[in-house]
Formats: sequence, C-alpha cells, structure tokens
Amino acid sequence: MDVSYPDFKVSLMLLSTPQLKFEIKEGPLRHTEIVDIHVIPLGNSIFAVSWQEKDGATVTNVQDYDRGFIHSHATLSDGRFLRMTGSITVTRAADQIFDDRPQRNKALVIEAMTALFQRHDAAAVERLYVADYVQHNPTIPQGRDALQAIVASLPQDVYYEPGLIIAERNFVAIHGRIRGWADKPQVVVDLFRIEGDRPAEHWDVLQDEVVTTARDISMFDPGEAARVAGNP
Repeated sequence: MDVSYPDFKVSLMLLSTPQLKFEIKEGPLRHTEIVDIHVIPLGNSIFAVSWQEKDGATVTNVQDYDRGFIHSHATLSDGRFLRMTGSITVTRAADQIFDDRPQRNKALVIEAMTALFQRHDAAAVERLYVADYVQHNPTIPQGRDALQAIVASLPQDVYYEPGLIIAERNFVAIHGRIRGWADKPQVVVDLFRIEGDRPAEHWDVLQDEVVTTARDISMFDPGEAARVAGNP
C-alpha cells in the first residue's frame, strides 16, 4: 500500500507476518529497507505496527483500515521526533486474508444475546454494548441504559436460542428464536454493527413462529448453526 503523508509518500509491502519492506522514494528521508515488525491488533481493522531501522530510528504506526489512515510516530537517528497522519491507498491486496474479525464478532454477538436474553444478566449490558447504542426497533428506546432497564425487567420465561450466524467486516446477522417476548414464540433476525469490539447499532425483524410450513420445513431449527459450523 501507499501512504501519503503531508510531506512525502511511503510504500509499504508486508512480506510475511513478521517482516515489512518500506520505500520512501523522494525527499530527505528517502531510502528502502526491510525491517522486522511487531503487530498488535487493537480492535476491528486497527493495528499497532512497530519496528526499528538499521540506523536506530524507531517507528510506531497505528493503522486504521476502516477509516483509511495511518497515524505514525517516529524517532529518527538524529533524535528528531515526528508525528504524522497519512491516508492509505491499497495497491495490491494480500494473497491470504488474515482478518479474524468475523469470527470474533460472531462470538461477541452470541455472548451479547445470550447474556441478556438467556441469563437475564442486566449487568452485562454495560460491559458488552457501547454507551450510545443505536436501536432501530421503534418499540425500544435508544441507548445502553434503556437496554439495561429492559433486561432487568424481563419475565423469567423470556429465553433466546441462537441459530445460524453470518458475519462480514463489522456487521453480524444472527437467526434465532425467542420465547416469552410476545404471546407466541417468535423467529427473529438481528443485525448488528460492531464498533470497538462492542455492538453499536441494531436492526431486527420478528415473525410469529409457525411450527411447520409448506413441505414441513421449519422456520427455525436450533441445529442449523451446528450444520454450518466451520464456515467463515
């Protein structure tokens, strides 16, 4: 990828998980080098990447791929300290995808749904959901505090069963069944937007369950998730 800083441009190429090649083609900092890097995931599509160069210069980048920016902090060999923000242009996609966000987000949503609607754990709302949680269901007020109050007041017979779940980037959709929320059991699809490893926005569609439909195909089967286990 190319990173455009205010005063120069640098090309970065990930050679392997622990090794990076960078090239600055113009200006007083121009040079090319292969460096050993240390990478720490900080959240969805955000990584801290650091290295030391042959002349002793050290660089730490916070790479934010969702927003398309790199925040760089560099101490040069002559002691100068630079803080820079540059925009990212991906010039060649990775040969392999190492993004584990879908699996992490699936686990997050399952925990968020079962903690609230199986275990009725109102205290988990603060830990699992963002404070300014956006709710698109018109019958539920906005914000985390409102969600926490709802969970605290749930009847004991409310029980949620997760089924098929799919995820892409920072979105997760989960198919499930909830009992006790309405007069009849309901089949529901919940869609979440994840921000900073917490659900930040929610949409849902609910339908009263019919035990069998045409050709005896059920609306919901708790085993549906197990049948597709292992798929990304």
